[in-house]
Amino acid sequence: MATHLLTQLEPTTRTIKRAQYEAFEFQLRSDGILVRNGSHATPEEHEYLVRMHDGVPVRCNCPADRTYSGACKHRIAVAIRQPVLQAATEREIIPDGGTLGSVADVDQAEEAEDIEECACAGLNDAFPCRECYQTGKRSLPE
Repeated sequence: MATHLLTQLEPTTRTIKRAQYEAFEFQLRSDGILVRNGSHATPEEHEYLVRMHDGVPVRCNCPADRTYSGACKHRIAVAIRQPVLQAATEREIIPDGGTLGSVADVDQAEEAEDIEECACAGLNDAFPCRECYQTGKRSLPE
């Protein structure tokens, strides 16, 4: 039997409530979902990238996701909004079983910056680290 997505993410009640009432905006990108919190006076300073894996928001680059147990409000916001979750899940999968390539609206410089911050930046270019491979930032050589 499949486990409910919120059960898998183990959020607190407070996190679920905040994910429901804060004014989140979503942008689907090739590397995940950019979640902007429009509830803040400066929303551009409160946007984070939620990474997906097998239809589950598995990671966010916000400080709360790294610090606390359970999923952050950004991951929960994606999980409870069915149209956003469905679009992100469909984006992950293509008919031949592969993954999607780059999308025109992704800023190549930003993508390169993400890779440089990763532990695999100093490794042989042909082989990414596990995290970059799982999140789709880099792929294995053919």
